[in-house]
Amino acid sequence: MIRLALILGMLAAPAGAACRLALALGIDVSRSVDARDYAIQRDGLLAALADPVIVAAFLKPDDHVAFAVYEWSGQAYQEVIVDWVQVESAADLTGILERIASHARGADHLPTGLGAALDFGRELIARAPVCTARTLDISGDGRSNDGRAPEEVYAREDFGDLLVNGLPIGGHEADIAFYYRARVIRGPGAFVEVARTEDDFPRAIRRKLERELTEQLLGRAATARRGAG
Repeated sequence: MIRLALILGMLAAPAGAACRLALALGIDVSRSVDARDYAIQRDGLLAALADPVIVAAFLKPDDHVAFAVYEWSGQAYQEVIVDWVQVESAADLTGILERIASHARGADHLPTGLGAALDFGRELIARAPVCTARTLDISGDGRSNDGRAPEEVYAREDFGDLLVNGLPIGGHEADIAFYYRARVIRGPGAFVEVARTEDDFPRAIRRKLERELTEQLLGRAATARRGAG
C-alpha cells in the first residue's frame, strides 16, 4: 500500500480536471461463485487497481475517471460497494482499494440475474458525474437464469450511449464467452475479455481495465473526430 501511495502521489491529477470516463464494474457473486472463486475475483481486482500501468491510466494529468463498483446475483440483489468516486488523487484510489478489501460479500445463495444486473448498472451510471464517455463493465460465470434476460432489458430500457463490455469467466458453463458476445455487450467498440477459468480472472480484469482506460477511449475519440468531419 505504501508503494501504491508513492506512485499515486506522483501521478495525481490537478484539481478541477475534466472527467473523461464514468466506469462502473458489476461483479457476479451468485451461487455458482464459491468462496475461493470470490476471493480470486476480489484479490484480482485489488491487484489490478494497484498495478502501476492501471494507476497511470486512471491518473492522467489533464482529465480523470469517475469510478464505481457493485456486486450482483439474483434479480432482486445488487449492492453498491464503491459509490461514485472521481479519481483525482492518491487518497481517492487508495480509498477505493480499502472499500473493496473490507466489503463483506452478500447474497451468495441466489441464481444469476444478469438482466437485472445490467439494468442496475444503467441506473447507477445515470447518476454518475458528467463525463465524456460512459462504460459498464460486467463480469460473470453463467447465463441469466433469474428475471429478465439481457436482450429483454436492452429492448425495453434506454441505455443511450452507454457502452457495455463483458468479462465472462469460463469453467462453469459451456460457450459462456459466445453468450456474452451475442447477448451482453452493446455499443460501438464494445468487447469481451475472456477469463478462461476463475484463476485467469486477475489477468483478465487487469487487461480489461487497461483497454477501457486507454485503447477504447482513443477509439471513441477517433470515431467522434470522423463524425465531426
